[in-house]
Amino acid sequence: MFRSFFPEPKIFFSSAVLWLLFAVVAWFAIGTPLRSAISIDRFTHPVIAAPATPDQPPAATPAATDQAQPAATPGEANPNAPATTESASPSQQAAAAGANESSAANFLNGERVWLYQYVLLISLLFCLFWYFYKRNEWYWWSVVGSTGILLVIYFQVQVDAFVNEWSGVFFDMIQLALTQPRSVTPERFYGEVFTLFAVLMPTIIVAVLLAFVTSHYVFRWRKAMNFYYMEHWPKIRETEGAAQRVQEDTMRFATIVEDLGTAFFGSLITLVVFLPLLWNLSQNITGLPIVGDIPGSLVWVALATAVFGTLLLAVVGVKLPGLNFANQRVEAAYRKELVFGEDHADRADPPTVKELFAGVQKNYFRLYFHYTYFNLARYAYLNMVGYVPLLALSPSILAGALTMGLYQQVQLAFNQVSSSFQFFARAWTTIVELQSVFMRLRKFESYIPIDQEPINVSLRGVPPAVQ
Repeated sequence: MFRSFFPEPKIFFSSAVLWLLFAVVAWFAIGTPLRSAISIDRFTHPVIAAPATPDQPPAATPAATDQAQPAATPGEANPNAPATTESASPSQQAAAAGANESSAANFLNGERVWLYQYVLLISLLFCLFWYFYKRNEWYWWSVVGSTGILLVIYFQVQVDAFVNEWSGVFFDMIQLALTQPRSVTPERFYGEVFTLFAVLMPTIIVAVLLAFVTSHYVFRWRKAMNFYYMEHWPKIRETEGAAQRVQEDTMRFATIVEDLGTAFFGSLITLVVFLPLLWNLSQNITGLPIVGDIPGSLVWVALATAVFGTLLLAVVGVKLPGLNFANQRVEAAYRKELVFGEDHADRADPPTVKELFAGVQKNYFRLYFHYTYFNLARYAYLNMVGYVPLLALSPSILAGALTMGLYQQVQLAFNQVSSSFQFFARAWTTIVELQSVFMRLRKFESYIPIDQEPINVSLRGVPPAVQ
């Protein structure tokens, strides 16, 4: 499954994990001096203003500026007055402060340019190492393709982080505009909307290209597995369901592993980006119901709900992988008899077909029963967990401690972190399918001479009749 596509799979994946850990440690240990030596942000974001010299006149003080402004007559609004006044509520003052910020300046600042350059450099070095060390015929897809797909996922997570920051600024501006009419200019409002469109439109094109490349990536992996198995076809052709393993399971395995792998890596990147953000945002809430105020409270709530859901679905779905494995075996036996019946008149007779179909029916009915209570737990959890952030923020909402922009930031960040923590809970049905495909291919590969070591596949939950 992996040897056919990746160069030295055990070394490859181990080196990828170790290299990633090294890159993270190096970022915090030597990132600053490395940035001063090789970063391009000194060219893209040069110093705009030098420190003031003694010969330069001092800047006008706020007091002098206020003296130069004409005083407003009674009953007339001063056009030069700030958006907030001393009589404004704390939430209005916070909204005004947030509305005066600009989200555009945070999208490609010097720090982020250096971060993106560092990530690209680390990825390039990893690909170069495998190009010279153990390059195989599928190198450009297995190594470079995998790295490219993960880089695009990282880019998408960074866009999500920008949208979170943009939401805080934009919705504070909306709150200010609603509470203090004419305090937000049309240029300011439409400028923020244009900024969001300018960031999101390229991501749509990137998402389409990613889907296109991913489709080719999956097919190349399937092609590599097909060629690998066909090299040993004389030895494995007589094994049960050999044609189905080569024709169908290779495609399903490559598709599921790619989908789950990219989703899992995306969840890890999301946690790295959004966990610190959610931890800092937790400082703005007054406390949680019942437990009160604890550091990083929203992070712990997201983690607790994810652990609960994962354990719940793992317990109620423990029999599903074995039943899916058994389902493919009874289906293969039924299909094989029908294929023989096409060429031989003495095969696929009604009694035999009836007996084989009875095995198919029995296993499907068992699957329907076990999936019923599994789906009950799954749908109940996924529907109820969406209301957790609202309940967690209820004391802060009732106390009026949140602005609209801050609430949007907390909500978005919590959903990102919670969804990442809930990866296994949300993907459990796909994981069950992958387990069944993996069990079948591992059993199939045990008959290949190079993989002649006996494979003990767990058949827990499989009826004895189909083992």
